Amino acid sequence: MKAAVLKSFGSPLVIEDVPEPTIGTGEVVVDVVATRVLSYANEVFSGERKYLLDLPVIPGSGGIGRVRQIGPDATHLAVGDWVLCDPTVRSRDNVQAPDITLQGWSARGEGGMKLQKHFRHGSFAQQIMVPTENVKRLGEITSAEATQWCGIGTMLVAYGGFLAARLQPGEIVLVSGATGNFGSAAVAVALAMGAVCVVAPGRNETILADLVRRFGDRVRPVKLTGNEDEDRERMKRASPGPIDCVFDIMPPSVSPNVVRAALMTVRPYGRVVLMGGVGMLGGPGLELPYNWIMRDCITIHGVWMYPPDAATRLIALVRSGLLRLDHTEATEFDLDHANEAVAHAAANAGPFRMTVIRP
Repeated sequence: MKAAVLKSFGSPLVIEDVPEPTIGTGEVVVDVVATRVLSYANEVFSGERKYLLDLPVIPGSGGIGRVRQIGPDATHLAVGDWVLCDPTVRSRDNVQAPDITLQGWSARGEGGMKLQKHFRHGSFAQQIMVPTENVKRLGEITSAEATQWCGIGTMLVAYGGFLAARLQPGEIVLVSGATGNFGSAAVAVALAMGAVCVVAPGRNETILADLVRRFGDRVRPVKLTGNEDEDRERMKRASPGPIDCVFDIMPPSVSPNVVRAALMTVRPYGRVVLMGGVGMLGGPGLELPYNWIMRDCITIHGVWMYPPDAATRLIALVRSGLLRLDHTEATEFDLDHANEAVAHAAANAGPFRMTVIRP
């Protein structure tokens, strides 16, 4: 089969023929129809992000496809099913604290690297082998619709954060990073889950206005100034009531002061979700005041990805009509032009934009 292979950090992907995957018990082979290219893929492939990846590897984080082959332990999947391949692979021998690898993308720690050596290759290929439990049925879709369904991968990250914070219908949410690709998806997910409104701070007034155009007055935009105290007050004033939950998805390049200003808008007994990149590439940490956390009884959730059942639940949210996929504009590339797709994703990293490879 044809695949795009990363042979060394800093070198282009090599398009070549590789052996087809062979399954055992607990595994499924899927024909990849569409897979998204993350906007920071170039930073991963260059080595800038310092992700743990055992090279050479076929990269690619999840995808949409059709089941090609199932193992003997599969009781519901059938050949030909349309499925989402969830890249968050967990070790099966420690349910309480599993090791995790993002298939075709990165590993977490030594255990994650060990797991990666087996569930190694990602979705920039015509076929992918996935753990049985990571194959989520979509129901009937068309081949053309597979591209649109790739957007669910971005939404899953935000959904995992809101599940951890137990977001309830009627609550007020603030999304720190709302004008980015993952942040704008968080706005859509929070509203679909029943948030009464989402406070959306940012510096780009055009994007803020577009969020209001898409979702109406349930989005409360806030133009940031860069002054921590002033911005905190602006965000509080924009909210129609106390802010129940603050969700942060800011990238590593953003100052901790900007993140802290947003987090400290949450009401007493409120919840904070940290899914961003503060300090990931070095520099100062977040430095939240101990007394504020303690006296205001703030609950802080550090969240990496999402629980195992999140994808199935989010698919149901889409099928119900509460969460729409048609907000996202996709640009497609074939596998032979995978390097062009990576460059395009980096140059077009805004909200509701997606770059997709169709192997």
